[in-house]
Amino acid sequence: MKLSMKLLVAKMISKARHRRPKQRRLRKRTEISREDSMGCLPEELILAILVRVPVKYLLQFKCVSKNWFNLISSPEFVKTHLGFSANDYTRHMSLLQYNALSTEIKYCYVTSLFHEPVIEALDLYCPMKNTPQSVQISGSVNGLVCLSDGFGRLVLWNPSIRKFKNVFGFLPTQMGSAWFKSGFGYDEVHDDYKVVGIFSNMVKAYFEAVIYSLKRDSCTTLEDFKPGVSYCGDAKFVHRKLHWITYRRRGWGISCIDLVEEKWGKLELPSHNEEQELKLGVLQGDLSFLSSNDERNHSDVWVMKEYGVKASWTKLYTIRYPENYKLVTPLFTYSKGKILLAFKSSLAIYDPKNDSITYPTVTNVELTDSITHAEYNIDVTSYYSIIEAEICIESLVCPDLPNKY
Repeated sequence: MKLSMKLLVAKMISKARHRRPKQRRLRKRTEISREDSMGCLPEELILAILVRVPVKYLLQFKCVSKNWFNLISSPEFVKTHLGFSANDYTRHMSLLQYNALSTEIKYCYVTSLFHEPVIEALDLYCPMKNTPQSVQISGSVNGLVCLSDGFGRLVLWNPSIRKFKNVFGFLPTQMGSAWFKSGFGYDEVHDDYKVVGIFSNMVKAYFEAVIYSLKRDSCTTLEDFKPGVSYCGDAKFVHRKLHWITYRRRGWGISCIDLVEEKWGKLELPSHNEEQELKLGVLQGDLSFLSSNDERNHSDVWVMKEYGVKASWTKLYTIRYPENYKLVTPLFTYSKGKILLAFKSSLAIYDPKNDSITYPTVTNVELTDSITHAEYNIDVTSYYSIIEAEICIESLVCPDLPNKY
């Protein structure tokens, strides 16, 4: 009996062992060719995915294969990707300069300023780091940024892809040393980026305006330039033209240059107090300006609804300030009409719905309370406390130069 029971148990164990599922042998892993890593997807679908990818990842994807490198580097892809970036506010950066006498440039994303109470400003390696003069941002178009030192040196820079181009021969030879203002824009007819410089040498009483073409990589003199007008503030690019606030004995005005035709023109301002200080801006693609009142406790925001038509100037609203201020710059209009402004030493957001101003906290910046310039023995506190800001879109647009950091 015991023997039969042992045989029965042994048979049950044997059956259980045979019923146990067999372990599958692991196949030898095969390497998928990088060329065919997404070969199962249609080319149109791959393109539709990639044009929506941020720049920092596309730079990595260039290493996937030769095909991807050629695709992402192609002018057609760059242009299509730029269109998506222009309409995606998460890819809009605010370039910041908290020290007007240095070459340091930082950035933070625009959406963070509107949605987060505390934002860290991140460092950018400025290609004009070693210049003896301060660096000025002369404008940003399609992800390219124009940097100048105010004395003739010029650099075109794309901070997203970390490439830049030094522009030589921008300062007219007969000028020697000269003061100049510059503006940066895009000629969409000829697919060309252009810089306009207005030079003046008060010692020689000589004035000249030149235009630099990135496509030709050369400068030409603007023949119809007429001196005798003071160009105030930064140039603003809209409707294929660069615009400056100008002042002459008759009062304020706007001078502009068409980057396609390379001809000068004028725009009329609406009727307002001629004694007020003005500052140009661009809001939702329209030319705008802020005008201060005599008490310097508020600014009126005007927008040209129909470009070139004086009667279309419309006062949108009045921004009221809690204390004496330096006239601010309108930088950007976000959803629901909120406006990003650059104050004396901070960024601010104005909400027209409840007529309120909020101040997002930006960290990783150093503000100097009081500094004395040793060479001239003067206090430059006011210069150091001024914030300069410029909106820049992430893009793959290259300043057409192979060198990088």
